Amino acid sequence: MNAPRAASLAKTTLLMLCALLPLGEPVVAAPSQSVEIRFDAAVGADALACGHSYADIGVTHSTITPTDLRYFVSGVSLLRADGTAVPVALDQDQMWQYRDVALLDFEDGSGPCRNGTTAMNRSIRGTVPAGEYRGLAFTLGVPFALNHGDATVAPSPLNLTALFWIWNAGYKFLKLDMSTAGQPDKSLDAHARKSERERAVGFPIHIGSTGCAPGSKTQPPAACKAPNRVAVSLPAFDIARDVVVFDVAALLHDANVDTNTPNTAPGCMSEPNDPDCKPVFEALGLGSGEQQVFRTRTIDRP
Repeated sequence: MNAPRAASLAKTTLLMLCALLPLGEPVVAAPSQSVEIRFDAAVGADALACGHSYADIGVTHSTITPTDLRYFVSGVSLLRADGTAVPVALDQDQMWQYRDVALLDFEDGSGPCRNGTTAMNRSIRGTVPAGEYRGLAFTLGVPFALNHGDATVAPSPLNLTALFWIWNAGYKFLKLDMSTAGQPDKSLDAHARKSERERAVGFPIHIGSTGCAPGSKTQPPAACKAPNRVAVSLPAFDIARDVVVFDVAALLHDANVDTNTPNTAPGCMSEPNDPDCKPVFEALGLGSGEQQVFRTRTIDRP
């Protein structure tokens, strides 16, 4: 038998033997479970609602009337007993969740919240590998890769221009607007003179990245000096029974919402040198301590 024919016969024999060998075990996807993480908004012990006023707020014990509360979260993870963070794969619902970003919306467009939207969202939905989880972690803010683009062509919820500054600054991670006893929002008062309505805007708190350069109004930056993203960890969180609560009273605990520092933006617009931002930053954990704004509340499920 010549060499080429022998080689061909050997190859054929090898293929036949391989065909007789048992196939490997089929690849089975790891089991997963659907999760819904519920959020709520409160002012101390009271639930936050449009049109309601809340007393004893901040260092002046002011009365406030919230007119907007919306914020972005990203990088949501559940925590195992050993502290291991397991990312939640968010459902891509084409409205509230895109990639790993979700928008929580607590205003309903009614009463003093009429500049908002009627739709609300109080939960995050997704999947995780099946298992036992003891805690929750997430970031208040939009990741840098998604934070500096054109909001007018972005997918929902990143297309809400009311939550966007400009390209180099990006999104308002947190938008809390309010009328206060010392600084009423006269834009809501139909009987106020036009000049009064334009000047008096209450005490807004808009948290986002600052010092983002280079870049322009239509060009994204390379980095931001103050990212102002808030890492939140709730190590004792039972997803079946617990709710994440954003506490406006805790955010404003050491703030003076009745006056505004002269020659600064209204309220806190995330400027690092604005004295009105210092107590807000501290409460969010953007100063020397840990965040005090997000907490856990346990409720009974039906």
